[in-house]
Formats: sequence, C-alpha cells, structure tokens
Amino acid sequence: MTDPVIQAVDVTKRYGEVLGLNGFTATIGPGITGLIGPNGAGKSTFFRLLVGQLKVDAGDLRVLGYNPWGEGEFRRMVGYCPEHSTLFEWMTARDFLTSLLRVDGFPKAEAHARATEAIATVGLSEAQDRRLVTYSKGMRQRVKLAQSIAHDPALILLDEPLNGVDPVGRAAVMSLLRRLQRSGRHVLVSSHVLYEVERLTDQIVMITNGRVIAYGDLHRIRSLIDAHPHVIDIETPDPRGVARVLASMDHVVSIEFPGEGRLRVQSRSPEEFYGALPGLVVREGLDIRAVGSADDNLDAVFRYLSEGGHGPR
Repeated sequence: MTDPVIQAVDVTKRYGEVLGLNGFTATIGPGITGLIGPNGAGKSTFFRLLVGQLKVDAGDLRVLGYNPWGEGEFRRMVGYCPEHSTLFEWMTARDFLTSLLRVDGFPKAEAHARATEAIATVGLSEAQDRRLVTYSKGMRQRVKLAQSIAHDPALILLDEPLNGVDPVGRAAVMSLLRRLQRSGRHVLVSSHVLYEVERLTDQIVMITNGRVIAYGDLHRIRSLIDAHPHVIDIETPDPRGVARVLASMDHVVSIEFPGEGRLRVQSRSPEEFYGALPGLVVREGLDIRAVGSADDNLDAVFRYLSEGGHGPR
C-alpha cells in the first residue's frame, strides 16, 4: 500500500479566537490533488502548516512522513508557491531565483544552472534577464512557480497558481503540472475556481470554514449527493417521445421541456439512469443527439455538500 504524501488528523489552527482550520482531516496520496474551497476557507493556512511556517495547535500533521514544524532538512523536499508574495522587483528573474537557491545552500554555479532551468520550464527564458518590475501579473505568477520547483522538490504546493495568468499561460502551467506528475512529483494545487482543478485531476479535497467536507476521487464524492435529484439535459428532435420512455424509470422524479428540442430530466440515481440509457436508445429507437449535466461539475458537488452538511468519507 502506498504511503500517504500528506496525512492530517483533526488538525486545528487558531488565530486568537478565529479558527483557521477546525479539525481538518484528510489523507492525500501521490500525484496531483486539488484543494478546493471558497476564499477564506482555510486553504492558505493549510499550506503554511505544510511547509512549517505555522505550528499546529491541535491534531497531527505529517508531510512525506515528517512533522513539518522545525524539520530543517525536510524543507528542501517541498516547494511552495504562495498566493501572495513580494518579489524583489529591482532584480531580474534569473538573479532572483539564483539568490533564493543560494540562501537555500546551493553552490553559486549550481544555483545559477538550476535557476536558468526552472525559468525555461515555465516558459520565461526570453525574459529571464529583465527586471521583475517590468513583468505582467501572469509572468510574476510563473516566476513564483519557477522558484517552487527550482530545487527539485518531491512535493510541490501551489496556492491559487492560476490567478492572473492568461489562457495561454494557464494551458502551459497545467501542462507543466502534468509533466511534474509523470516525473514522479506530487502536487497539491488550491483553487476557488472549480473547473480549473477538474481539468487537472479528479482527486480532490473540498474545504469550507476550516473543515474538510469531502475528499477522494470526484466520482466517489459525487455518490455522496445521490439523495439530491441529478439533472440531465437531453437534446432530441422528439422530446415528448423520449419523455414517455424515460418516465417509466422508477428513479426519474421529474421531466421538463426547457426549450425546443430539449428535455430536462431529474433522477434520484444518475448511475442507474446513465447505465440504462444506451439500452433504451437501441431498444426503443430513440433519437438522442446529446446528453449532458451541469451537476457533473465540481461546482454542483461543492454546493450540494455544503448545503447538505455531509462530512468527509
């Protein structure tokens, strides 16, 4: 059995009387995992605990088998790209990364080589000798990403890394994260924009108010909300004919006609619905052009779990 990359058990962190994390419990395995929650949910607090910037007030936290608080050597095993940070704007990108690597103990020549390689990895080679003050917000984000990978860490923590990055830059960053995963790195990436994480991985941790409301793969989490009717949109030139067939299903609770050539079905059992649909199409000769559902995205899952009061599984 693979050892967890991150193991959090009832982790609590207080800021005075305010709870940053409140009994946070999750097991995070290898590969890419998304940490999803609204702004203020506790994502940045969790990252700062993972890199040893903050100390756990209660509970137990292990990262790559270590207690991150006070473990000096462990910190070279982790790369951290914070949501907010101040760059030394009078420096060039290459000088900035080289300086950070020198502080981390790398010899001058190696630090320079690593800085150059990391900048190339994030696609900024042509701008590496420009001062950071001239960089756009998206370029600054990529510099932060470069510094998080320059020392070749086993675990990379990215706090809202796509903020301010243009569409081309977003695609490049996502491609980079997949390459890091294929090379054996572990990545924990946070976002409040759910579809971004959905494009990267189906391994997710959902957090609100400092607590985990669900974690695991997306399909498993989706099973937590089967008590809520699942909405399926169908495009067909014969919506009423298709509706007559679908109405015979015990788990179908409602059928609507939202527009010409469209049918909206609510089912208590999406797995049963999707499993039976192909056979019905063939047996009944149904003319169905497209099937989709807004309830299959992470936004719907988060909404249902938050409203339903489900705990993690």
